Amino acid sequence: MTEPARLGALQIGSDPAGTAATLAAILAYRDAIAAARLDVLVLPEAVLGGYPKGSDFGVRLGYRTAEGRAAFQRYWQQAITMDGPEVMALRELARDCRTALVVGAIERAGATLYCVAIFIDAHGQYIGCHRKLMPTAAERLVWGQGDGSTLTVMDTAAGRVGSAICWENYMPLLRTAMYAKGVEIWCAPTVDEREIWHASMRHIACESRCFLITACQFQPAATTALDLTITLRDRDETQAMIRGGSCIISPYGEVLAGPLYGEAGLLVAEVDRGEIVRARFDLDATGHYARPDVFRLTVDERDTRSAG
Repeated sequence: MTEPARLGALQIGSDPAGTAATLAAILAYRDAIAAARLDVLVLPEAVLGGYPKGSDFGVRLGYRTAEGRAAFQRYWQQAITMDGPEVMALRELARDCRTALVVGAIERAGATLYCVAIFIDAHGQYIGCHRKLMPTAAERLVWGQGDGSTLTVMDTAAGRVGSAICWENYMPLLRTAMYAKGVEIWCAPTVDEREIWHASMRHIACESRCFLITACQFQPAATTALDLTITLRDRDETQAMIRGGSCIISPYGEVLAGPLYGEAGLLVAEVDRGEIVRARFDLDATGHYARPDVFRLTVDERDTRSAG
């Protein structure tokens, strides 16, 4: 008999006042997180640093504006480093609540920004961060690309945890690489609020035979993060900028908690870890259901920085 595990998703948005205010809002959930006795808690994509939805940073094909450069500087100033006070505060939160954390953030490395998932164990130890491999569409204007050296996994009381950020979840080879690492708790920080995302999460939970936690930001209609220019056209100003949709899903694709729309909040599900093995009885994507005699995947996990 395996011990039950408790999984959580914190649906919260970046505060328009900046990263310090966002961190304070996260830490305000300390008592709720501790009371929930969570083994693993996932926070949304880019919650620390911000997701400037609708901003164009003054870019047109072939030129950049001075206003856009200034907007990027303001965005850069809100990003965090892995040795900075924000990560230290998250480590204290994890230790105090005895909860492993996977937290979406914007990392600053020199002048380059990365969208990352930070891994902190239940003892408050920083395990590593995964840099998003493929920013989507205009995200590539402001975020660099991660490499294979940050395909982080973390062992927890609930099982082995791994993460794919937002549309990385639509990269089949990345999913396969993570399955091969033995991931049992699939964490998907996101800002995708659409119905199709919910369907995708159910599919990936079923395909991976993992418990899946997806945490999405909730940004009210009036929020304009970090004083960046918002240029969305034909947007209904009465609707939330990002409406949420966080949920927790079983290895069979069954929804256990959520989806939560239209408000911030903490989702919790108590799960039976043995369900993973039972689910993989008939589908183990990189085990008995694989065909290595037909298909092979090569993963380059080297650090590919150009210098240093």
